[in-house]
Amino acid sequence: MAQSAKIQTSSALVNGHALETGTKTMKILIIGATRGTGKQMVLQALAVGHTVTALARDPGRVDIQHERLSVVRGDVMDPDTLAPAISGCDAVVSSLGPTSAYRKPTTLYSEGMRNVIQAMRAAGTRRLIAVTAAPLNRDKDDTLLSRVLNKVLWTMIKEVYSDMARMEAIIRSSDLDWTIVRPPRLIEKPPTGRYRTTLNGSVRSGYSIARADLAGAMLKMLDDPAAFRAAIGIAY
Repeated sequence: MAQSAKIQTSSALVNGHALETGTKTMKILIIGATRGTGKQMVLQALAVGHTVTALARDPGRVDIQHERLSVVRGDVMDPDTLAPAISGCDAVVSSLGPTSAYRKPTTLYSEGMRNVIQAMRAAGTRRLIAVTAAPLNRDKDDTLLSRVLNKVLWTMIKEVYSDMARMEAIIRSSDLDWTIVRPPRLIEKPPTGRYRTTLNGSVRSGYSIARADLAGAMLKMLDDPAAFRAAIGIAY
């Protein structure tokens, strides 16, 4: 049964906007840091005091500079590049996503995450947060409109969602302190700090969330045991 997530937070400001974060500072590896949610994670994590390592296939695409930011060349599909990046990190946050070819078969999520988990085990890093997508919830208690939209999305983006589902299975079978976060449509808006989360279920009638709020939510989940080994739905 889905339950409302209860995550303790404190306030901070990023570019003048309020956001909610956990209170413990960490060294975090962020995968997918060059754009979208990953870039928001980098900005917000640095703003509240975390030390960040950004993993990028092309480090030149990380256009953020900060004394607590390190940019490392790496690829989740190349296991040899992951160990140096994860070494010494307290947590790994993955916002993997293809830049194109949404309808083609992919193993980016499943094989990439398998490599990440193996590197985390070798490094002794236990905390993992990974982004998937709301249509993976398959919540029978959700609204009819949400179920219809999810079915349409599965038809359109079947290959990506199928590999995300394989990734979720790999994460669940690990012995890590993992959290899977399932947002709906991602939009470009400033963070509001006002959104709904559901533990192991869908956010009823939740159709969108800003990448900035998704990033802020993941930050506050980092050191919250309530989010460990759970799939969390999030939306406005």
